Amino acid sequence: MKKGCMTALVLFIVLVIGISIGVFSKLYSDGQEQPEKYELETLKKESVIVKTVATGSVVPRREIDVKPNISGIIEEVYVVAGDLIKKGDVIAKVRVVANVSNIASAENRVNRAKINFENAKRDFERNKNLFDQEVIAAALFQQFEIAKQNAQEELLAAKDQLQIIKRGVSSRSGKTTNTLIKSTINGMVLDVPVEVGHSVIESNTFNEGTTVAKVADMSDMIFDGKIDESEIEKLKEGMEIQVQIGAIEDKEFVAKLEYVSPKGVQENGAIQFDIKAAMNFPDDAFIRAGYSANANIVIDRSDDVWTISESVIQYEEEEGEEDKKKPFVEIKTGDNTYEKREVELGLSDGIIVEVLSGISEGEEVKNFNAVIDASKTEE
Repeated sequence: MKKGCMTALVLFIVLVIGISIGVFSKLYSDGQEQPEKYELETLKKESVIVKTVATGSVVPRREIDVKPNISGIIEEVYVVAGDLIKKGDVIAKVRVVANVSNIASAENRVNRAKINFENAKRDFERNKNLFDQEVIAAALFQQFEIAKQNAQEELLAAKDQLQIIKRGVSSRSGKTTNTLIKSTINGMVLDVPVEVGHSVIESNTFNEGTTVAKVADMSDMIFDGKIDESEIEKLKEGMEIQVQIGAIEDKEFVAKLEYVSPKGVQENGAIQFDIKAAMNFPDDAFIRAGYSANANIVIDRSDDVWTISESVIQYEEEEGEEDKKKPFVEIKTGDNTYEKREVELGLSDGIIVEVLSGISEGEEVKNFNAVIDASKTEE
């Protein structure tokens, strides 16, 4: 009995010691720092394209506001937004609302003109008899004839002015009338901001007048946008750009840069420059005026060159030149061992960079920003 108890005790002690050794071994191994492993990259043949983006909209090159030549009230409107019209087509008709003061002034002018004409007519007839009797010379008689003609023209002009004030048209103007508002270009009606019954003001030196309609040539569209001052010196007129319209998905349209503003404007704390580019749309495409758009402008590019991710490139300061940093990479030489090597870089788009020298095809480069999770690797 005593011998059996001793045996069990020995086995228990051995078991405890074995478990303790296992636990301590595990803790020790876990406490040892495992060397980190990194993802590796190799050179790839790609094109590096550096772009800048300009925001703006697609608008007609030529858009005009049609305004009345006389003040009054809109009596009829003949067009709606979307109508195609030609130069000279009537857009609306204005009913003249005569000003009492202007009418009185015009009537007074007519009365004075009548008096002057009657007086000139009497002088003409009296001197004509004298001229027929060869009492006065032809040169003297001609003065009375001219005076009569001038007085007659003044009377007609005064009557025309009175009719224009009252009706918007004179009897001598024929079909010409200020009451009909006509288009000055061929194009599409974009907007008619007035309705029948609205009061309108004529366009004159002191007032720009009421807009009756907006008309634009929709066959000639441009991209009108803005670009930051940091990119402006890289743009040149004649450059080809790609325009993406927000309302039209998965399509890009070609445009040619034709204007870069010589003066910047401050917006939201940054200096912006206006740019314009002639759009080239397919014949069957209908583009509405005012679509928001982004223009992708290729500033520089290198095609079919060796590239690698920007994330594998590291930089160190050159001795004596704090502002100048030298690029380098770490090339894999063995199991978790790397060699530092300087590289010469070319064009970069911020994601990939052109490698001119320093890395050979097939060499694996350490991506120090991409550590491999050891626990996932073991699993």
